[in-house]
Amino acid sequence: MTARLRTTPEDFRVDEVPLYAPTGEGNHTFVRIEKRLRTTEEVARDLARAAGVSARDVGYAGRKDRRAVATQWFSVPVLDPERALALALRGARVLEAARHPHKLRTGQLRANRFDLVVRDVDAAACAAAETRLAEAIARGFPNRFGGQRFGRDGRNVEHAQRMLRGESVPGGRRAARFLLSALQASVFNAVLAARSAPPHRLERGDVAVRHDSGGLFLVEDEVLEAPRAEAFEISPTGPIFGTRSLEPAGAVAERERAVLAQHGVDLARLFPPRGIRLRGGRRALRARPEDALLTRGADHVRLCFTLPSGSYATVLIEELLGADLAEGFE
Repeated sequence: MTARLRTTPEDFRVDEVPLYAPTGEGNHTFVRIEKRLRTTEEVARDLARAAGVSARDVGYAGRKDRRAVATQWFSVPVLDPERALALALRGARVLEAARHPHKLRTGQLRANRFDLVVRDVDAAACAAAETRLAEAIARGFPNRFGGQRFGRDGRNVEHAQRMLRGESVPGGRRAARFLLSALQASVFNAVLAARSAPPHRLERGDVAVRHDSGGLFLVEDEVLEAPRAEAFEISPTGPIFGTRSLEPAGAVAERERAVLAQHGVDLARLFPPRGIRLRGGRRALRARPEDALLTRGADHVRLCFTLPSGSYATVLIEELLGADLAEGFE
């Protein structure tokens, strides 16, 4: 039996957990939107038209799935909060609006809370998912990027590679940033796949991240650091390639360089389009669901959990239910 996700948009609910609340003062208005079968970009353009500003002036912390019921925050300049609350938007509605001094930037969110229904799940698959969820809570799951990052036809990576070669691709600066992030994601996923050790286990030469502070350090003694990894205080990381990023050492570094070369990325000759900076960074190789709950139904499971910003619910579901997961509608 093939498990099915998103049989209806209501089967995939996601709520953005903001990094901070609007202050109530300033030239921007933070607008909390619930959207259904709309992309984040489409809603941003609608808000821009309503405010009479350019779409690039509308900020948001991250993209949310189109095939879902999702809530997220946008920032809009010169839009009065009372007017925002009265807006009639196609496939979306305004839940809250308040002023704030600054534009909302990509990545400025704490986490995402999911409430998902996966259908056509038999008893055996449900029992296996319960066991795997317990393992994910204890040790985490592979923090790879989901397929939606790479576009419907999977060609976002190819477009980004052309861009780095100096060729032109359609779309503006925001589109260029997204394409380059797809190439960064592809490199990260390939590094994760090439690793023989599971993502909860450190290797000598790893760059590890401290989960409490986000600080990075080079692992010189993997045995000494192992208890901290077991306690989920630290995790190994993979590259989000760029010009400024702490690099690993030894075999870990060799493996990452090989993957970069396979993707046509030369860090010494990294020339993104004008106006775009690829500073780079590191991403934890594993993520852990918080406040997770699995509930059995007659032929489905309901999963509620919170994931850190940038981690994918679809990846966790694939880990819990296997590779036979299918999308329920277009």
